[in-house]
Amino acid sequence: MAEIKEQVEKALGDIRPALQADGGDIELVDVLDDGVVQVRLQGACAGCPMSQLTLTNGVERHLKNVVPGIERVENLGF
Repeated sequence: MAEIKEQVEKALGDIRPALQADGGDIELVDVLDDGVVQVRLQGACAGCPMSQLTLTNGVERHLKNVVPGIERVENLGF
């Protein structure tokens, strides 16, 4: 599981600059055994009405393409 977390963290690093450019960020909280990645959006991303779209079309899509076994990404909020 530690290896998958490292892969997810690296993949988040790929997209982090785009989030930071808009005043936000993303924190990895956990990767569950069933392929669910739990994250916490931060900064401007936390309150953005487009955050769900960012999660599914941006973060989730990238993680699924880069890390085998990822099923979905969920935002735990604050």
